[in-house]
Amino acid sequence: MPISESLAQQAEAVRNFNRFYTRQIGVLDEGLLASSFSLTQARVLFELGTRKTVTASEIGELLGLDAGYLSRIVQNFIAQGLITRQPSREDGRQWMLSLTSEGRRAFRNLDRASHKLTASHLSRLSEPGRHRLLTSMQEVQRLLSPANGHGKVTIRTHRIGDIGWAIERHGQLYADEFGWNAEFEALVAGLFAQFATHHDPATERMWIAAVDGERVGCVFVARNADDPTAAQLRCLLVDPKARGLGIGKRLVDECIGFAKNAGYTRVLLWTNDILASARRIYEAAGFSLVSEEAHHSFGHDLMGQVWARAL
Repeated sequence: MPISESLAQQAEAVRNFNRFYTRQIGVLDEGLLASSFSLTQARVLFELGTRKTVTASEIGELLGLDAGYLSRIVQNFIAQGLITRQPSREDGRQWMLSLTSEGRRAFRNLDRASHKLTASHLSRLSEPGRHRLLTSMQEVQRLLSPANGHGKVTIRTHRIGDIGWAIERHGQLYADEFGWNAEFEALVAGLFAQFATHHDPATERMWIAAVDGERVGCVFVARNADDPTAAQLRCLLVDPKARGLGIGKRLVDECIGFAKNAGYTRVLLWTNDILASARRIYEAAGFSLVSEEAHHSFGHDLMGQVWARAL
């Protein structure tokens, strides 16, 4: 497969980070953490130390090790008196491995040394810096997980800090994806400010979508200024990192369900035809296009649209 120039540059950036990080944690040293174990041997020892018993094939699958290479490590550990093995009761072809007392001592020494080194690296950062680092590491792990796990999605009502986050994300994401200027962020800030200072909790509400506690989406419902029987759906946003999880649909469903219970007769929304993904969500939720009008806003010529759904 041909590699684009952009992908090649990104790959080199990842490789550069890998070289930096392997130097930071000392995996290139002859013995990991001033021990007699290589990185791979230490990983095998860790898997043995965190389980009561485990088969060699299970360790091989966990670490992606060649069977012959793993067998040599196991034989070496047996020779050093670090592990014992016995046939599995369930499958005689499998060997159950466990650490000896000497093996557990070696594991504890490695584990303590690793924990001390990691804590030393983190201690050089401020508390906000540590938080940013850990959040970034969790995001890397999520994106590169083989199963592409997305974490737990939750939808909740807003609380302190959410409105500021929503304004910032709207401004930045629409600038990044559509090139909209600061006029859009100012519009969004005004809408959220009006909601924050004057909304009636019984008939107007905001929701935040989160993945494993991290905010990734928002929307709110307010009473339409011209028709008090209509709810206005505003500021639907789903962060790119969480798209494809059905979050936009869930947020819109929350708005519709709330509007029904609050006694509204219909839900209105204003959008632009360039926002194709949002439009598909609205159509799937039963909204219909009511009117269109060309306008020049946010630095671009756009086609504004009003959509409506009866309740």
